[in-house]
Amino acid sequence: MSKIAFIYPGQGAQKCGMGADFYENSASVRKLFDEAGEQLGLDMKALCFEENDLLDQTEYTQAAMVTTCLAMTEVLMERGVKPDITAGLSLGEYAAISVAGGLEPIDAIRLVRKRGILMQHTVPAGEGAMCAILGLDAEKIEAATAEIEGVSVANYNCPGQIVITGKTKAVEKAAEHLKEAGAKRTVMLNVSGPFHSTLLLPAAKELEMELDKTEFHELMIPYITNVTAEAVTDVRKSPGLLVTQLTSSVRWQQSMEKMIADGVDTFIEIGPGKTLAGFMKKIDRSVKVCNVATWEDLEKII
Repeated sequence: MSKIAFIYPGQGAQKCGMGADFYENSASVRKLFDEAGEQLGLDMKALCFEENDLLDQTEYTQAAMVTTCLAMTEVLMERGVKPDITAGLSLGEYAAISVAGGLEPIDAIRLVRKRGILMQHTVPAGEGAMCAILGLDAEKIEAATAEIEGVSVANYNCPGQIVITGKTKAVEKAAEHLKEAGAKRTVMLNVSGPFHSTLLLPAAKELEMELDKTEFHELMIPYITNVTAEAVTDVRKSPGLLVTQLTSSVRWQQSMEKMIADGVDTFIEIGPGKTLAGFMKKIDRSVKVCNVATWEDLEKII
């Protein structure tokens, strides 16, 4: 019996036009987009479907991405495709929790709108940075970041791709060290802050207050959390894990390995782009990965 995981991308996968064909074809998608826009005081359709300067700004990206991912999921599930487990990379974890039953879609969208605002404005521009380290073992990267104050691992994406985060000068220094240690390439990322670093502790405290005001529901299926790469079955753990996630490493590779070890053999990446499918090629090529980014993709899966 095939075991299916729904997986959700994080920030950076967004693109103009995402979800437009779903909005055109599905009443439930239109309802979610319209409700999200009304709740947040945003024109969600214009944000996602039309050329604009806001979609790539963290405070808007996060709500747009989660709205799109949840809308696409709704159509997939209406057509009888349901997951046994979920996971999402960073921001995507909110979609994963909602699909697992832990959050109402509108609450997940509201939370990531607040999260996006906090992440964009907590650290002054230029003071924090992130850098992708390509082609170097995790152990060497961990050793280098341990020796330099103000830098740590943000994301374990897949073998040969790890992202570091922290104070700009510390990240630049670590990147130089890692080049010397044998990294094939280091790429400074175009992001609005040092995500998943302790510099976001003030944001984490504010996010905690927002989570405290949010009603969580019993999970219908488990999801894998970024923080520990373990399955969560008790939703009471979710708020604390989401707070911790903001300032700690995203263990994506380990999360996928955990799912595969637990028998998942089919992964459906839901949302724009094919980032997670790309990571999976380097994690384990033996599993099946499908993408749902367009209505056409949906027709192929059903």
